Amino acid sequence: MFPHLSGWRVNIGQLQEACAKELLGILEKCEGTKAIIWDESLAGPVGLIAKYTFLKEHNVTKMFPLSGDPLPDIDVKSIIFITRPNLKLMSYIADNIHSEERKRKTTIKKDFHLYFLPKKSLLCEKHLKNKGVYGSLSHVGEFRCDFFPVDNDLLSMEIRDAFRELHIEGDPTCLHQSAVALVTLQRLYGRIPRVCGKGIYAEKLWELTKSLGRDDTQIGQGNEKGSIDHMVILDRSVDLMSVLATQLTYEGLIDEIFGISNTTLHLPADRFRRTDEQPLPALSTTETKQIILNSGEELYGEIRDKNFNAVGQILSRHANSISTALEERHGDKSVSAMKKFVERLPIMLAKKASLATHTTIAELIKEVTDSPTFLDELECEQEFLMCADVDRPSAFIEDLIAKQAPLRNVLRLICMQSLAGSGLKSKVLDYYKRELVQVYGLECLLTLSNLEKAGLLRPQTGNRSYAILRKMLNLTVDDAVEVSPKDISYVHSFYAPLSVRLIEHLLKPNGWQGLNDVLSCLPGPTFDDFQASPSSFGTRRGSFTSEISQSDIPRTILVFFLGGCTFAEVAALRFLAQQEENNVEFIIATTKLINKNTFLDCFIEKASTE
Repeated sequence: MFPHLSGWRVNIGQLQEACAKELLGILEKCEGTKAIIWDESLAGPVGLIAKYTFLKEHNVTKMFPLSGDPLPDIDVKSIIFITRPNLKLMSYIADNIHSEERKRKTTIKKDFHLYFLPKKSLLCEKHLKNKGVYGSLSHVGEFRCDFFPVDNDLLSMEIRDAFRELHIEGDPTCLHQSAVALVTLQRLYGRIPRVCGKGIYAEKLWELTKSLGRDDTQIGQGNEKGSIDHMVILDRSVDLMSVLATQLTYEGLIDEIFGISNTTLHLPADRFRRTDEQPLPALSTTETKQIILNSGEELYGEIRDKNFNAVGQILSRHANSISTALEERHGDKSVSAMKKFVERLPIMLAKKASLATHTTIAELIKEVTDSPTFLDELECEQEFLMCADVDRPSAFIEDLIAKQAPLRNVLRLICMQSLAGSGLKSKVLDYYKRELVQVYGLECLLTLSNLEKAGLLRPQTGNRSYAILRKMLNLTVDDAVEVSPKDISYVHSFYAPLSVRLIEHLLKPNGWQGLNDVLSCLPGPTFDDFQASPSSFGTRRGSFTSEISQSDIPRTILVFFLGGCTFAEVAALRFLAQQEENNVEFIIATTKLINKNTFLDCFIEKASTE
């Protein structure tokens, strides 16, 4: 169903097939024609495991988002609610069922089915009982789909606010969901022999995963070696700076400027039309073009992880290549040569269409990245990344506040200054708070409180940990190269994500053993554990590289980001995998793919309109 998911040592297609089989089981339990009412946060992710044609083949005739509004008149036998366990959504389901039951006199009787993803909730079931609709449900079950396959090396749980839930609300639900997901992966791909990680919640997650998986008979026991050799769990709180830094890869910029949702991008359709097919102006402002972004498209697979400054040259090269290939038809050719050309024509036209699409996307990005607003903010953040002027109020931030720039933009830069200085001097922090309240209102105090709880804003301490880490890990590279890079720092032009620097050091002969001084500067414990001792690992347990050297087969490392990861971090890990000396393949898994905007949005408290 999704050919681009296979081809690696760990076949992600297996995961997609397992999830699709789970969905098929649900559809087969429900009789007759069906309508699916989706929790809106799931409709997109489920598209990564099953196409609409798959649902149609199994009698799904209608699909609607779950809301408090009455359902339209639908002539189906079964109504299937698929939702995450959330009390507000339970109220919507109750309203929908009551509404349908009132229509019963004029319509056929419908069966109601409810499936929770990924797990039932007693609290939600009790809520439905209190609303008087639990008895109307023919079946209440679970849709066990823990990871959604984004690409052949990338998995997302699509838990939007995992970081907020853990660090602000103190809600550990996502820890349990993540542990169940990691156990599910081991059922599919075998027990992971070695696991290490950094961060307080990373360690808690591993202890929980180990406890759930210990007695799981479906996970290979003893010396059975799975497809994954090593797992690294990183708590997002270990590296907050890399989330806030502007991503400068092609895919990262698309996500930050336009937003990629479950590999899907929506852009104004009129920018993609040829001049000879311009629509009426009234239509051009409302229509959008849907673009699917994954490695199944050859050109996108080539340019997505490149620094944006390198993309233009690649597009130009492809344009020349396609132009040359198409010009061949004008030469004197034999019948057999013309036949071969005609056979290749559909592929060339598809490549031409792909090139046109990405040229337009690149033009749209360039309009933003060339703007004074973007460049000025980038200059300010890069100064903070270099630890410049972190001990006094920033004149640029003061100007942004005075101009009433979007609050998110201002908070991002203040947080970066705080992280770079290992906190802000008390008088600087108080000054910023006073200015923000005067301009943006008292309600921003709740947002500031959230940022303080999350460690993004805090008073300065004596230990300048970021400045120490910047030097010890070479986080900022003076002679960074963007077009033909030799280092992962190219993803932010000159700043290397700390999270990926840690992974890079793990690949070296001594792994993290030589990094004790560095790891002690980062929050939370460091752990290194072994689940099994396959014979191929022998007695040398301390060196990951010694394990690699025993085989020419690339070792597979699963990197799990608890709290989200960015496309820039994904690109940096892919870059490491491409270096022959590392002899490694990465599978990257996360609670959610995030960027600087979506990350900050989870802290910003909106003023109530009620």
